[in-house]
Amino acid sequence: MNRVLLSLSFIIYSLLFSVSAIAQTTVSDYRPGVTTEGAVYYLPRTALRISVLVERTTYEPGDYAGYAQRYLRLPNVSLEPKVSHRVVSITQAPFGQADKQKAYSVKFNAKTVAANVALAEDGRLLAINAEAVPEAQPTTFTPAPKAAPLNPRQFMNGEILSAGSTAKMAELTSREIYDLRENHSLLIKGQADFMPKDGQQLKLMLGQIDTQEQALRSLFEGTTTCDTMEYVLTFLPEKPVSREVLFRLSPELGMVDADDLSGEPFYITIENISELPPVDEEAAAKVKKKVYESGVYVNVPGRMRCTIHQGIDQIGQAEFPAAQFGNVELLSAELFDKRYTTQLWISPTTGAVERLQADMKK
Repeated sequence: MNRVLLSLSFIIYSLLFSVSAIAQTTVSDYRPGVTTEGAVYYLPRTALRISVLVERTTYEPGDYAGYAQRYLRLPNVSLEPKVSHRVVSITQAPFGQADKQKAYSVKFNAKTVAANVALAEDGRLLAINAEAVPEAQPTTFTPAPKAAPLNPRQFMNGEILSAGSTAKMAELTSREIYDLRENHSLLIKGQADFMPKDGQQLKLMLGQIDTQEQALRSLFEGTTTCDTMEYVLTFLPEKPVSREVLFRLSPELGMVDADDLSGEPFYITIENISELPPVDEEAAAKVKKKVYESGVYVNVPGRMRCTIHQGIDQIGQAEFPAAQFGNVELLSAELFDKRYTTQLWISPTTGAVERLQADMKK
């Protein structure tokens, strides 16, 4: 048995017939599935999965925030809690959805070997006479593990804990902070009463002092925590658009709906950058005369450019193949006659031919 590999360019220029001008009727009557007589399938349209990472910063004032200027000379320490949000990154990835306006059938008969059709769950054609390649699953964002917050009371001495007022506790805590700084300085200079034996022990002691000071300072400075959240948006580009509101981001509330004016708008622009040749109407008319089940319909996708703006600033741009900006073509049934054992793989995202392999029988 001789193996013949057919390239994609050969498919397009020799075996495809344009049918983009043919109006599909009774589309609503199609139900995707495979029977012993044939299969009904959808071609995909290309949608965008947009992942937006938003960082939420939360500030909580310390118990002694009102004494920060007096005892530690810390100006402008806020006495009120605050929450803010900002966009860290935006990524785009294409994926396929069944286009119910592109429903087609393929009929099994004695003259062909197109008898094994693989469909996705939503009816998209994935492969013929071959095992479909699993669709790539989107990766989800996993936040980094956070360290346990420090408890300042664990580092307070008995004198601080027994003080009779908040003002007195703040004063004693500030003295403890200054003592910790002095001990830190003496260790570095080698003038401490109890010097470590080696560099590793010195590093450990300095780390412990820094941790104690950080915990006690938080009583004056407050604590700031950051959390990163992922929002996944789905956008279906049906046609070119210019600066359409994709979502809004409120500094206090985070991501809000596109029509919620409390948030700053983020825009998306879709450009059709396809360079496909115009449809040959004469060829399309000839195809219309052919038997509908005499071949396999596939997409020849175009390309789209997707740009995201925050105000006037561009913050992301990507280009992808797009089924809806291309044409629908007919792959001749001659590829599936008894002379070949033909295997066909279709892109689940664009509906284009990914691979075609034919084994010619002796």
